[in-house]
Amino acid sequence: MNIILWILQALLALHTAIGAGWKLLNSEQSIPTLTAIPHGVWMVLIPFELICAMGLVVPAIAPSLGWLVPLAAIGIAIEMVVFSGVHLQAGADQNGPMFYWLCVAAICTIIAAGRWMISPL
Repeated sequence: MNIILWILQALLALHTAIGAGWKLLNSEQSIPTLTAIPHGVWMVLIPFELICAMGLVVPAIAPSLGWLVPLAAIGIAIEMVVFSGVHLQAGADQNGPMFYWLCVAAICTIIAAGRWMISPL
């Protein structure tokens, strides 16, 4: 189980870091339903995501910081759920992005639960 969680953590960290880079190069206007997010908040999400990505992998070299993993995963999950809520609030016809965000949130929840209860670091 520990190996599976490390693989999920590494993939989620990569996904989140790439997402931060995408946010830097694209505005919230790129996804029509996220236009409700102010630009300043959109820009604050970049360092937040990078910190969360680091929190997922830093325990590989500093095991004493293993408590960061569940916090980082929950932080990313909350962000994904908020994106889904904004998407629903906008009344979008296409729900593909929302299902994607909810799948990422589910993976985050699995990582957080795994690191808190099943295989803590």
